[in-house]
Amino acid sequence: MHQKNIVIIGSSGHGKVVADILSLMPQYKVAGFIDGFKEKGTVCTGGLTVLGAEQDLPAIMQNLNVCGGIVAIGDNWVRSQVVAKILAIAPSFEFINAVHPSAVISASATIGTGNMISANAVINAYSNIGHHCIINSAACIEHDNQMDDYASVAPRVVTGGNVAIGTFTAVSIGAIVKHGIRIGEHSLIGAGALVLKNVDAFSTWYGVPARKMAERKAGEKYL
Repeated sequence: MHQKNIVIIGSSGHGKVVADILSLMPQYKVAGFIDGFKEKGTVCTGGLTVLGAEQDLPAIMQNLNVCGGIVAIGDNWVRSQVVAKILAIAPSFEFINAVHPSAVISASATIGTGNMISANAVINAYSNIGHHCIINSAACIEHDNQMDDYASVAPRVVTGGNVAIGTFTAVSIGAIVKHGIRIGEHSLIGAGALVLKNVDAFSTWYGVPARKMAERKAGEKYL
């Protein structure tokens, strides 16, 4: 099998998980990490090193025959900013999906690019996942869901059927979302929440049942 040389942008905790997933995908060979916050040559998980920062990508792609990779940054807003920076610096960069072999994905589901789908995650029939999303360990996205670009669901999140999760929205660990619920963009669902009502855009909800607790701004930190 011909392997594609790729890089992982971001070498912190989320990057470690992505590196582990990619080590189980024989079609890819990880050349190293891109991380502007660490010195070039820093040894990271699995013995992979930092090759440089985002601005070094054109040279790295040429010198190491790298075709693309994935942005492994947990914060949805920051991830989007890095993706935009990469597209401006290296327009030919190919964003790939990191999909753990134990994930179960329906043949009728559609998935964009740049996504991480972690161990034991489930994406059920006719669900649509956008670009640069995170579906974490043992999360369950049920049938006919819509997950927009740069959204994320944490470990053991469960959604019912026909749920919509807006752009940049984060659903925290262990939350449960009732069938048919619409969660607006740039919103945050707290850990362990039980979401029984539609969620406004730009808002924070948590509790059992979940209630609106605060307004949010685009890019507001949550990790």
